[in-house]
Amino acid sequence: MKSHTDLQLPSGLEGLADLALDLRWTVRLTTDRVWELLDPEAWEKTKNPYLILQNISKSRLNELAQDDALRTEIRDWQERNTKFLAQPGWCEEHFNLDSVAYFSMEFGLSEALPIYSGGLGILAGDHLKTASDLGVPLVGVGLLYQQGYFRQVLAQDGSQIEAFPYNDPNSLPIEPVQDEEGGRLRIKISLPGRHLYLRVWRAQVGRVNLFLLDSNDPLNSPWDRAITASLYAPGQELRLIQEIILGVGGWLALKKMGIKPIVCHMNEGHAAFVVLARAYSFMHEEGCSFLEALWATRAGNVFTTHTPVEAGFDRFDRDLLKKYAKHYTDAQGLFPNDLVIMGLKTEKDYSSPFNIAFLAISGSCFVNGVSRLHAQVSKRIFQSRYPRWPENEVPIDYITNGVHIPTWDSPVAQRLWSLSCPTGCGPESIDYEAGKIARQSDQDIWNFRALARKDLIDYARRRHARQMQEHGASPEEIEAARHVLDPNTLTIGFARRATAYKRTNLLLRDEEKLVSILTNHDRPVQLLMAAKAHPADIAGKEMVKQMANFADRPDITDRVIFLEDYDIDLAQHLQAGVDLWINTPLRPNEACGTSGMKVLANGGLNLSTLDGWWDEAYEPRVGWLLGDEGDEIESPAGFGPERDDLDARNLYRLLEEEVIPLFYQRDDQGVPSSWVAKIKASMTELTPRYSGNRMMKEYVEKVYQPAADAYRKRAKEGAKLAKELVGWQKRINQCWRGVHFGHLKVTGDEEDRWHFQIEIYLGDVYPDDIQVELYADPLPQSSRGEQMKPARILMDQRGTLTGSVNGFVYCADVPANRHAEDYTPRIVPYHPDAFIPQEDSHILWMR
Repeated sequence: MKSHTDLQLPSGLEGLADLALDLRWTVRLTTDRVWELLDPEAWEKTKNPYLILQNISKSRLNELAQDDALRTEIRDWQERNTKFLAQPGWCEEHFNLDSVAYFSMEFGLSEALPIYSGGLGILAGDHLKTASDLGVPLVGVGLLYQQGYFRQVLAQDGSQIEAFPYNDPNSLPIEPVQDEEGGRLRIKISLPGRHLYLRVWRAQVGRVNLFLLDSNDPLNSPWDRAITASLYAPGQELRLIQEIILGVGGWLALKKMGIKPIVCHMNEGHAAFVVLARAYSFMHEEGCSFLEALWATRAGNVFTTHTPVEAGFDRFDRDLLKKYAKHYTDAQGLFPNDLVIMGLKTEKDYSSPFNIAFLAISGSCFVNGVSRLHAQVSKRIFQSRYPRWPENEVPIDYITNGVHIPTWDSPVAQRLWSLSCPTGCGPESIDYEAGKIARQSDQDIWNFRALARKDLIDYARRRHARQMQEHGASPEEIEAARHVLDPNTLTIGFARRATAYKRTNLLLRDEEKLVSILTNHDRPVQLLMAAKAHPADIAGKEMVKQMANFADRPDITDRVIFLEDYDIDLAQHLQAGVDLWINTPLRPNEACGTSGMKVLANGGLNLSTLDGWWDEAYEPRVGWLLGDEGDEIESPAGFGPERDDLDARNLYRLLEEEVIPLFYQRDDQGVPSSWVAKIKASMTELTPRYSGNRMMKEYVEKVYQPAADAYRKRAKEGAKLAKELVGWQKRINQCWRGVHFGHLKVTGDEEDRWHFQIEIYLGDVYPDDIQVELYADPLPQSSRGEQMKPARILMDQRGTLTGSVNGFVYCADVPANRHAEDYTPRIVPYHPDAFIPQEDSHILWMR
């Protein structure tokens, strides 16, 4: 088994092994110069420092060991890293968290570990890095794919071709996990008629460990060895097994390593089977029933949904699910339908397939979307689980995504931000909330942007030339590619996954109009594009082809580039150097989006539709809005070519009338003061708001710590509280039908208040098991996107009803600033330690 200790490094260079294996340090300021010095060609092509160390010659290492500057840089990093790891983090100083397990199907940490496809994985990678920075006791759990996601190349006609290179574990910055006896750790899970053996690998991300499971073990059959061959395996059966591996295998791996998470965080529904594995473990450890174990562990489960449409969730045929779940349901004393019900749209919708996201929401007490707008969309998606509850009370909160700034800001940006830090501030300790950027002179800001733009253009030229060389271009064409673009021209970036709702080709809706904008003699513009389409997305592939062919037009080849294979390395340079980032999704289909956040710390500006994070962030002072500033969540059903035509015309108008003139409106020193004012506002106000630090602090404060506290409370004393809650819900289920309303009386008084008095008959339900409330819908929204809360007034029990059995009078006084008819009495379940309606959705309204 390999280990970084096997690397024989000369004296003074030993720290390179730690640097190569620590995926927290994929920031350009730390890595680029070091690895370029070791092997510039290998670094340019692979961005894999561990591979470089494995293949570099001893003579070259000995030569580099004489480089005093290199040895000093490595020693300085080691000292800073040692100090960083030794200091207590923010979380350790303020909270009482033991361990959080973060399950995700993909992690985008570095090109050296290509096990991600897009935004979900990049977010997961940033989550781990930020947890390390803040000292959050978190471990990641994922899968190690033999192929990962595809790499993109273009055919001669611009068509996308997919390549699936093999991920050799021996060349990746990971190490095999050993068991207690020093052998290789293997996890065994049960599949129909056989066992599946899983190997466990560890990747280091600063203070955080990421554990990855793969099925490519010689003890498995050839078919089973290929289960983890590719990310998001095609076909229901393979995908279901992958998700069983992630949830069940991931939990068992943590348990076998002695890691006992107090909180389990599911990043999307793919990991939902951890709900069952965790409850099953608790059941055996505490000697309780599965239902009692589920009530105990559910309090410590967190589910983050990233999907804005229900069709985006994985759904499985119920017979297939029963086939693979039979072993687990038998062991838990459940009937197969008990599990099926947890994944249905409603508990009585027996015709629908099993939806993995509904299993996740059934097994969690904390559920959140990834932006304010996405939470509203998610409430609609999941409302079926809470029949008769108002949409605004569906228990889904939101924590808007953020990005790990040190990963995405350029060296020149880091130097500028460091001016607001104490002496010796490094990329791991920049204070992005200090606000001193706004006090920098316009000249300094503009010089910083010029350097960032030039850095991007130098990179784009190198990558473009290499791309043309690989396509067999002539020496003259390759040489010309090294001189495209102008470092003094307004540079627009447009890169993303190519799919219908993102409208990846909207910018090209009228190509001739766009060409006229790009080639304006007095105010030229240049465009850098990148896009990857899912291999099965035919429409997305056509978008890629259109973009590539547009970039090949002879009249614009000097100012438009399409860069193949959009990846982390390209994103780190592209989003650090562009002046303007354009995003054109159909509202409300972008759950959050983080690409535009990555330009913030780098001084880039955003132009986007009012979707995802931009719905919260947009103000005229910080960027531009494409489309209307509406409050309502729009339905994509009405969208079509007419809407695309309208938005494209508005996009061209914005560029011609607002964006481009502002960029080229210069003062006597050549500085576009009004443009710089937007840069300062965007960098100062938006960078900290959409940083990973803000996001992680919200998760800890709003989710992780409350979930940990609730789990501890339910689990202690042999799950005493969990058992009490099971009995409480059983009473509610058995007796709810006997609950009904009597007479309602409403009167007013001279103090402008309404007095409500209502008769309640509870049948066999205990009075302490319910609450009686007055409910009124929210008032109209006061500002864009701000969802107002409904009025919920708790009614007091004022006595019993004479001659009744379990009948009571409830009363409440409310201000008469609304009509009395706005309020409706209702009865809901109540327990001080239950999450309502998350864990019990009974509700009775007075008709």
